[in-house]
Amino acid sequence: MNAKFFDLKKEKQDRMINAAIKLFALNGYTHASTDDIVKEAHISKGLLFHYFESKIGVYTFVYDYIVKYYSLELSGAIDPDEADYFELRKQVEIGKMQTLKAYPYMSLFLSKCFKETVPEAAAAIKDSMLQYENNLGTIMARADWEAVRAVKNNEMLINMLDSTLDTITEKHLRSEDFDPEALYKESIAYIDLVAGLFR
Repeated sequence: MNAKFFDLKKEKQDRMINAAIKLFALNGYTHASTDDIVKEAHISKGLLFHYFESKIGVYTFVYDYIVKYYSLELSGAIDPDEADYFELRKQVEIGKMQTLKAYPYMSLFLSKCFKETVPEAAAAIKDSMLQYENNLGTIMARADWEAVRAVKNNEMLINMLDSTLDTITEKHLRSEDFDPEALYKESIAYIDLVAGLFR
């Protein structure tokens, strides 16, 4: 990756980043073409390859970038003294909402990357993926897990919540008038619903 990319105007950087994230999120690494990325970003293919030498270069950069950006948003959203599992989940949703305001396909992109089967692509983002998992793990390690474990069928309920949040995120993203704040409000409603079963 050519560091001069960061000399571009922020609007142009974000246009390129968002185009790549969207195409990789919707199509996966194999089916996301650089032709579609440059068309979405309204730039020339030569310009894309001037800053990123290859498709794998684009993929690696946008994954690293979004993990760092999301981590910064999370650091501002998380109360270091909070120990309630569901309150921490809500704070994570705040960080997610703030990130989605700038990069709407972030959640879908990260989810797609976790399922990536192309060895070259999976290997290229392995270290950043570990960083991302560690960041979330560190946040959730603060939770009072004894309170969560005390509830019958706790693992099933948490898995159900995870699946529900993934589903509504994708539903909102695929709507024509995506609104991160509307997604946040619906996510919080589901977290509160499940939290009520633990209290």
